[in-house]
Amino acid sequence: MTTDDPSAPPSHGAPAGTVDPTAPGRERSGDIIGALGTIPLTETGRTPSRRKRLRMLLAVLGPGLIVMGGGNDAGGVQVYLQMGQDYGMGLLWVLVLLFPILYVNQEMVIRLGAVSGVGHARLIFARFGRFWGTFSVVDLLIINAATVMADFLGLSLALGYFGIPDYIAVPASVVLLTLAIAGGTFRIWERFMVVLVLVNLAALPMAFLVHPSAATTAAGFVPNLPGGVNSALLLIIIAIVGTTVEPWQLFFQQSSIVDKRITPRWIRYARIDLTAGILIELAAALALLAATAFGLAHTDAFGHFDTIASTAHALDRHIGHGIGALVALATLDGSLIGANLVGLTTSYTLGDIFPGMRHSLHAKPRQAPLFYGSYAVLLAGCAALVLTAGDAMGTFIDYVEALNGVLLPSAVVFLLLLANDKAVLGPWVNTARQNTMAGVIVWAVTTFSLAPVVTTFYPDITTHQILLGIGVCAGLGLLTATVLWWRRPRPRRSADRRPTRLEKRQRREQLAESRAAWRTPPLDTLRRPAMSPGRRAGLLTLRGYLAFSVAVLVIRLVQLITGG
Repeated sequence: MTTDDPSAPPSHGAPAGTVDPTAPGRERSGDIIGALGTIPLTETGRTPSRRKRLRMLLAVLGPGLIVMGGGNDAGGVQVYLQMGQDYGMGLLWVLVLLFPILYVNQEMVIRLGAVSGVGHARLIFARFGRFWGTFSVVDLLIINAATVMADFLGLSLALGYFGIPDYIAVPASVVLLTLAIAGGTFRIWERFMVVLVLVNLAALPMAFLVHPSAATTAAGFVPNLPGGVNSALLLIIIAIVGTTVEPWQLFFQQSSIVDKRITPRWIRYARIDLTAGILIELAAALALLAATAFGLAHTDAFGHFDTIASTAHALDRHIGHGIGALVALATLDGSLIGANLVGLTTSYTLGDIFPGMRHSLHAKPRQAPLFYGSYAVLLAGCAALVLTAGDAMGTFIDYVEALNGVLLPSAVVFLLLLANDKAVLGPWVNTARQNTMAGVIVWAVTTFSLAPVVTTFYPDITTHQILLGIGVCAGLGLLTATVLWWRRPRPRRSADRRPTRLEKRQRREQLAESRAAWRTPPLDTLRRPAMSPGRRAGLLTLRGYLAFSVAVLVIRLVQLITGG
């Protein structure tokens, strides 16, 4: 079986031209065939021509743009509209902080996919075993199903704005999304998705139609908690994180990198692709936030968010200019992207954990029936549940995004462990700076996901007590980081001196050479990393905490739906 890049030098005992025998088949080997261009397998990427580098960048563009476009799905649109309608621009600072979180997480995924040539679930099972792999995948599959249901609810609300009934809108969407991947051509699918992502930019005019205030916007960059700390505010903060940084994005982008045949020599282009996608996602999110923050300020609708549809009609009443139609279009577009990507994430993941199941968009449906079939079954089942549940799902979207936020720490922990696995990534492992950033992200998200649980059980807790608890958690995180830093392995130096500029340059050149030569050896030839008692205890504690938090959110959702 050939590799994604047969011309790459061998890596640590792995003969040239070989990969993991359970890795994807021949459809994942060959030229990069993207929406905006093609890169031959023999291309080295070393060229002084700016025009040629631009063509190569355009060919690589896609996975980052598309996965970030999926962040503005129905859940994203609803959360951003609710942020502005209930809190004005007061939570803008949360949105700004998401840029580094998104980049740090997804950049690790880029390296894992390009270097290993296998999907995220495949790596988790191979490196941590069936026990932890099952936990990780079960979490993903459950939240994926809930997310697809939320996206179909968004589709229903968006098309309902234009007068199209549910029983037509939802089934028609299932058919469209199934046809989008049924051609068995990666390029056609990617072009379809890139167009949908660019439609995200249609939300930008909303920010100007509502005549935003520069002073109010600037004030939103300063961290504050409008109205004081309460469970509703903390829940919306977790929902913001959960709708912008979702566990399925980690799994999808790694599979998409592999399926597009992106190898280590194209990582720098993939990082540009990711950055562009993040900027588009956050720009659209800011436009939605501003639309309600300024468009509904000083109206009877401010502070009383209900649904996407009611907000769209309120904007029409108070602002006009077709702004409600733009909200509906943004919801429709994001929901189509989200349902497609989450469905594909599920199919890719199933292919990773079941050897022999072909899972590639380069394969025709008759060649990969389980891959395409699982996608169609998931979409059809979720659509049927949405049509059956009807109005009972009115509060469903916010809680799906909050659940995403609660489950995110678990997904990022496994991602961080994989990104430090030298047997897999070799010289591509995380640097100390990357580990610091990722550690802060895990600790911060875990701390904030704990807050709604506490306020649910102790509704009379004061703002001071909440802030004190967050401070204690931050202090524990700092203490843990200090201990880990103190116990880190230190390289031996011949002399106690700082390296010269020449030595630094030589080290960078050596690192570049070693990275160019490295590809992950066959996974079944690698010794699984030892699970120390401390690591096992930490993972079990995290698992128990997440199970408890999820149970609390589900109970609260049921209480709201039933009026209990």
